[in-house]
Amino acid sequence: MDTSGLNFILQAAFWVTVALTIAGASIAVFPRNILYNVLGLALALTGIAGFYLYLGSLFVAMMQLLIYVGAICIAIVFAIMLSRPLHIEVPPRPARKVWMGILASVVFFIGAVGVALKTKWQVAAGHVYEASKWSVQSIGDALLTRYELVFEVISLVLLVAIIGAVITAGFSRRLSS
Repeated sequence: MDTSGLNFILQAAFWVTVALTIAGASIAVFPRNILYNVLGLALALTGIAGFYLYLGSLFVAMMQLLIYVGAICIAIVFAIMLSRPLHIEVPPRPARKVWMGILASVVFFIGAVGVALKTKWQVAAGHVYEASKWSVQSIGDALLTRYELVFEVISLVLLVAIIGAVITAGFSRRLSS
């Protein structure tokens, strides 16, 4: 395959990833059903993992899928399961709040684009990229040796949070019935 065909495929993959991310973000923001919002968030985070793949960082892409799409979205689904029923009518959003949210989003976007365009991006001197330091094997070795205790503590904190949420939900349901 010639380089122009490969460049076309890379560009097409990039724009599909952009569309996937924007579609997921839109689904995460606009629907009134919170379960659809979580599914949109998972889709947007999957698109972000696609960007990491596009940039050549397989490890970060897999961690994005494992941690954010897998763990965080599942934790949010647990929170939804433990919250109020979805069949209760949600009050309508005031139009003023919607327009203020849109205005704030546009102002933030314009500001972020302005900063990005005015910044002179350059590689700092002395920071040379060494592929051997950032390989999947070296990162995995560091996570399973030097930083093992950190991951064990984080998993313990998440376990305590989930148990606390279940106990709190059970206690509040006993009080309401």
